[in-house]
Amino acid sequence: MASQPPLFRDPWAKREAWRRHPVFSNRAMFSNMFPGLGIAVVAFTAYVVVDNLYGKSHGQGHGH
Repeated sequence: MASQPPLFRDPWAKREAWRRHPVFSNRAMFSNMFPGLGIAVVAFTAYVVVDNLYGKSHGQGHGH
């Protein structure tokens, strides 16, 4: 016998199957919501660290 497609007891199950696809998982939806957030956080953290190190080594508060 040839392999038969599974029989669906629920008439809407075949139409609802896309909801269980990994592309539509909560993690995938959240990561696509803010695509550049991770890079922005890393860049901002690096900027703050460099600014603090540069400011301490060159003295702050000269008021120019």
